[in-house]
Amino acid sequence: MGGLVTIFGGSGFVGRYIAQHLAKAGWRIRVAVRRPNEAMFVKPYGVVGQVEPVFCNIRDDASVRSVLQGADAAVNCVGILASEGANTFEALQHKGAERVARLAAEEGVARMVQLSAIGADPESDSDYSRTKGLGEAAVLAHMPGAVILRPSIVFGPEDEFFNRFAGMARLGPVLPIVGAGTKFQPVYVGDVAQAAAMAVEGRAAPGIYELGGPDVDTFRELMAQMLDIIHRRRLVLGLPIWAGRIMGTVFDGLKGVSLGLIKGPVTRDQVKNLARDNVASGSYPGLAELGIQPTALEAVLPEYLWRFRPQGQYAEITDSAKNLRP
Repeated sequence: MGGLVTIFGGSGFVGRYIAQHLAKAGWRIRVAVRRPNEAMFVKPYGVVGQVEPVFCNIRDDASVRSVLQGADAAVNCVGILASEGANTFEALQHKGAERVARLAAEEGVARMVQLSAIGADPESDSDYSRTKGLGEAAVLAHMPGAVILRPSIVFGPEDEFFNRFAGMARLGPVLPIVGAGTKFQPVYVGDVAQAAAMAVEGRAAPGIYELGGPDVDTFRELMAQMLDIIHRRRLVLGLPIWAGRIMGTVFDGLKGVSLGLIKGPVTRDQVKNLARDNVASGSYPGLAELGIQPTALEAVLPEYLWRFRPQGQYAEITDSAKNLRP
């Protein structure tokens, strides 16, 4: 099967994998991004002219409409972890999602996939989770046959989770984390992309899907697994949520007075989410219902975290040499 699909945020972490899946299936792809010149790396995902980066500002009706014209399907991957200037949670995750769905309906786009997150809730005290929930509701209001994907923490070579903390582990003997007991169900980016591709192709029933990997672990357990892979011994220091709130407040204040030049390791909104488990509720279908075998962390993490090892790519050779008899 093939056709034309517009992927909003298609050069981002998850979006690029969706583009790869659909390109292999023969789809023509518009990768709608704010900076097309920085997304040229997506072009080799297909044959000449099959995958094209195009300019789009998701905050503007005319811009969104232009990249939806003639499309058979749309995928919205736009999301942020912290507000930056005009790119606020409300503007992108709520109003932006509503704009894509409304204009997709007006342009006669047959299918839409919305990338959301576990914990999305219009009543949440977290701006991130609240706007994700409002975005879902807006999408379904205009495109009732849409597929909503709610992944837990997504891991893969370009992730901002394991890469970030592995980088921090190189800086000192202590690795501080907020919400050490919070549970996560990490899901592989390739599995999320496969689910999105199935939805685009009409092989997934409309509705909400919660996507989690095969294992549920606490934040502390995930850090221990990561440290084992990168061959570093560090003290994982669990900070209480109240301490995280203080840190978030201080760093948010510094970011404000510095006009965004100073960015802290955590925001107040992120701490609110770290206080809640991030696992599938069981109330919605998931990867199993889509026929996707979830990929385990240990099968993928070593493939990209090796660069954080003391000896980098030579770590295994060094370890083997220790076993040689004198």
